[in-house]
Amino acid sequence: MGLTNNDIFKKLRVAHKLRDEDIVNILKLVDFQVTKSEINSFFRNENHPKYVEVGDQILRNFLNGLIVHLRGPMPPKKKPQPKE
Repeated sequence: MGLTNNDIFKKLRVAHKLRDEDIVNILKLVDFQVTKSEINSFFRNENHPKYVEVGDQILRNFLNGLIVHLRGPMPPKKKPQPKE
């Protein structure tokens, strides 16, 4: 069977050596609020009663925040100069 969003999230967390605080801060970069307890519920065992599946929106926002975290914010776009 393929990878779930939770599996992808776990692998990114380990690969980038992120703690719960780091993940919360990364999500804040894209104006997505989440608590540490919500983060912990994503990383629990699937059989745990408080396990929560990572939705597409959470993973998408995390990936966008991770890009900003690693590369920095996008520079403002320059307006094209009118040709005379």
